[in-house]
Amino acid sequence: MTESTAQGTTRSTAGVPDAAHAQRRILRVLVASQILSGAGLAAGVTVGALLAQDMLGTTGLAGLPSALFTAGSALAAVVVGRLSQIRGRRPGLAAGYLTGAVGSAGVITAAVLDDAVLLFLALFVYGAGTATNLQARYAGADLAEPGHRARAVSTVLVATTLGGVAGPNLAAPTGALAASLGIPDLAGPFLLSGAAYGLAALVLAVLLRPDPLVVARALAAAEESSTGVGAATGPTHRRRAGVTLGALVMVLTQLVMVSIMTMTPVHLHDHGHGTAASGLVIGIHIGAMYLPSPLTGWLVDRYGRLKIAAASGLTLLAAGILAATAPGDSVALLACALALLGLGWNFGLVSGTAIITDTVPLASRAKTQGTVDVSIAIAGTTGGLTSGMVVAGTSYPVLALTCGVLALATLPAVAATASSR
Repeated sequence: MTESTAQGTTRSTAGVPDAAHAQRRILRVLVASQILSGAGLAAGVTVGALLAQDMLGTTGLAGLPSALFTAGSALAAVVVGRLSQIRGRRPGLAAGYLTGAVGSAGVITAAVLDDAVLLFLALFVYGAGTATNLQARYAGADLAEPGHRARAVSTVLVATTLGGVAGPNLAAPTGALAASLGIPDLAGPFLLSGAAYGLAALVLAVLLRPDPLVVARALAAAEESSTGVGAATGPTHRRRAGVTLGALVMVLTQLVMVSIMTMTPVHLHDHGHGTAASGLVIGIHIGAMYLPSPLTGWLVDRYGRLKIAAASGLTLLAAGILAATAPGDSVALLACALALLGLGWNFGLVSGTAIITDTVPLASRAKTQGTVDVSIAIAGTTGGLTSGMVVAGTSYPVLALTCGVLALATLPAVAATASSR
């Protein structure tokens, strides 16, 4: 049976939890896990490039850690997506975070042994945490009403802010702790990453009940059984166009964001700044990636997915220009550039996720979302791998400006989609 309330439609059926009540609980659990995973993600990003540069003695390969853990996130996105499709969000997300914790332990071991090969393998495994952090946003939208999906995604994303801002700023203290334990100080943040990912896995495994994707399918099946009509998803060509646009927006924003973000700590280091300055700038960047999420979600639901997707490209262009023109000794201006970079990424991720969720039916939703996130991870891998080479061959300003211009490619895609409607 179904019930209508003044706040919207509350779906329930015999043996299936009330959707609105389940959604509130699910969002609370996801928020708790995202706070933890945000710390795990940000801590590793802050020092990954510096650790590789220290172990290898070259800037040219400083982007390799980012490339490796984003490559690992590509594989993890497939696995988490397939596992979620078969078993539900809870086992998929918990397994992903647990794998990220194992990767963190591997990085610490590699640093102690000064083993570059083990470092690269561990960073690849560590990437599972990154993929899972992103996949969690889909869980927030599974039971949300269509007009509130972007806001549900945003609620999950903004929870990452607390851990994401705290993680980089704990780089120096965790480095000191690591040194006291006989571990290289640059591996210290991975102590935090391992603990944070492990706790996030535990929270989800124990508390993410009911499973949002399982409940959404049960409700959809009950509705179809009672009405004889399946959920409307639109014509096939429109669904394909929606998936293509959503994926393109998120791929471009990820490529641009990872490229500039990866080399900013190296750029600061080359101009005489220490780990604390890099941690501050990356912390501000991570905060800008997630903190505006409630506003972004409201804007996407209120003004439409396409307008905010276009705003993403323009914001990333501004970030690239500012990063390219900021003096290397100006931590303040680079922090502003990285804040714009995070905001542009947020616009792209929230709007792109809403586009994908709107157009993909429940029967294949988790699998498709995992596949899309593979493309996002590959884009991040490309950005991380090539960014160090570009900076070594040219300069950081050239990298930043090129990435900013590349972000404008979202505009013709958005315009083409808008004109076809």
